[in-house]
Amino acid sequence: MTTVSATGIFSERAIRRARLGSGLVIFIFVLLHLSNHAIGLISVAAADKAAHLFMAIWRNPLGTAIFYSSVLIHIALVLRAIYMRRSLVMPKGEMAQIVLGLMIPLLLMDHVIGTRIAHEFYGYIDDYETVVSTLWIRNPTNGVRQVFGVVAVWIHGCIGIHFWLRYRPWYPDFAPLLLALAILVPVLSLLGFVEMGRTLADPSYQQAMTISAYKEGVNTRYASNPEVHRQVAMIRAGLYGAFSASLLIVVVARARRKLKERLDQVSVHYPGGEVISVPRGFSVLEASRLGGLPHYSVCGGKGQCSTCRVQILGDYDSLPAPDKMEQTTLRRINAGPDVRLACQLRPNGDVAVAPLLVPAIEAALPANSQETSPGREREIAVLFVDIRHFTTLTETRLPFDVVFLLNRYFAIIGKAVEQAGGRLDKFIGDGAMALFGLNTTPEEACRQALNAAAAIVAEIEKLAAELADELALPLRIAIGIHTGPAVVGTMGYGRVRSMTAIGDTVNVASRLESAAKEFEAAIVISEPVANLSGADLAGIESREISVRGRALPLKVYVIPREKAAEPLEGKA
Repeated sequence: MTTVSATGIFSERAIRRARLGSGLVIFIFVLLHLSNHAIGLISVAAADKAAHLFMAIWRNPLGTAIFYSSVLIHIALVLRAIYMRRSLVMPKGEMAQIVLGLMIPLLLMDHVIGTRIAHEFYGYIDDYETVVSTLWIRNPTNGVRQVFGVVAVWIHGCIGIHFWLRYRPWYPDFAPLLLALAILVPVLSLLGFVEMGRTLADPSYQQAMTISAYKEGVNTRYASNPEVHRQVAMIRAGLYGAFSASLLIVVVARARRKLKERLDQVSVHYPGGEVISVPRGFSVLEASRLGGLPHYSVCGGKGQCSTCRVQILGDYDSLPAPDKMEQTTLRRINAGPDVRLACQLRPNGDVAVAPLLVPAIEAALPANSQETSPGREREIAVLFVDIRHFTTLTETRLPFDVVFLLNRYFAIIGKAVEQAGGRLDKFIGDGAMALFGLNTTPEEACRQALNAAAAIVAEIEKLAAELADELALPLRIAIGIHTGPAVVGTMGYGRVRSMTAIGDTVNVASRLESAAKEFEAAIVISEPVANLSGADLAGIESREISVRGRALPLKVYVIPREKAAEPLEGKA
């Protein structure tokens, strides 16, 4: 089995929508059904009256066709999804959803046969008195089985709803309410079933209960007719057999595919000389991951960003054509004909590719590894950095591509600051603030800040060259550095607490970063930083600027981009 392309009958997006749509129909059916059970907390008669509305929706030709087709489509697409998965190793939530989904037919099939099918084909009257009496009094074991079935189908549906909504921006705000409903609906439903069962089992209720002669006659004829029981048994065997055969087909098909894939593989060649062989049908991104090669994919391989894109080295016309989703993304970045998304490209033969965005090697440091302290005044150096013309740079780029750019930029800053001996304080939009001198002298703090700034400028230059063809403007940054007293301590509220610095020194450093933008310079440092660091500033322009909140102007040194990447060596 191979994935049908956009030129075929169904696209993957259409299949996902069909699975979601059919699942939502089933979920609405179950929600209304369980709500009807919950009305049993009032009385059996109230539940029966509410059931008339439920049946009016679902037991007409249109409702029946929609429900049955949704069940068949959903089961078929779930089995297809199980087959399509290259590995059954998955997150616990997905595994729970699949296991529960496979259990549901086994738990509820008898209930469907004994009510819906018996009603549709044999005229059996399946009101609450009849069904609850059967499950509570005459066959309690089957009743317990139905309880487990209700819980399984509800949890399965809730997991699916969660996966569908979890990335919606409004979902976190409504998640507590939805969780409460997810707990209340099955609990009230089961309590309604229990209350109806206890009511029907009460001898006084049974003596007062009047059953119409018509209903009693219809159900008696159904229960005593051996031919009907034989036909129902055949239907039951057919449904169980069909479901079991479907599962067996999926298992056999997966085993056959795995055996075939060992003999039918393609090779993906990379610029570094790596060659990774994968079964035909794997994407280039899956090949990179299987071979342990770093490969960006910010959106998770869904074709919604271009960070995984690769250049085809060789004949690209023989590759499978991009589907509609891939074409849309490639058009948005004005990609050439030899550029493809690695997550969507499934080569049908050997191919040579070059990832266009190569991941940077980032140091893995434990979170909160820097020492914190209570608030007190210290002599520190503060560095502010910001991207110039950020809005213009990113206004035409895909959201995930902006995330990719910022993460590369933040990684450069973080690595440079930490290697110089400083502490990365916070990110503010496309800007960052770093502190130096928390555990050293003011002189050393200023030298560390200058070294970090030089490293940042040098690495940003490399990143700018790498992305030169991707950006509307050259990638440039502005850095401001100042030193002086500041209050340093752990600040915040609740869990949102971190060590930071406040005071005039921080404000001035921020103002110097803005001045660097105004002067079209890479770095602007204050005179105190220059004096304490002992930096050689021969040939570096100096100016006096006004700083808001200060009565006297501040002397600063303006370091152009051409000299900013060179470490400022101290005087002899």
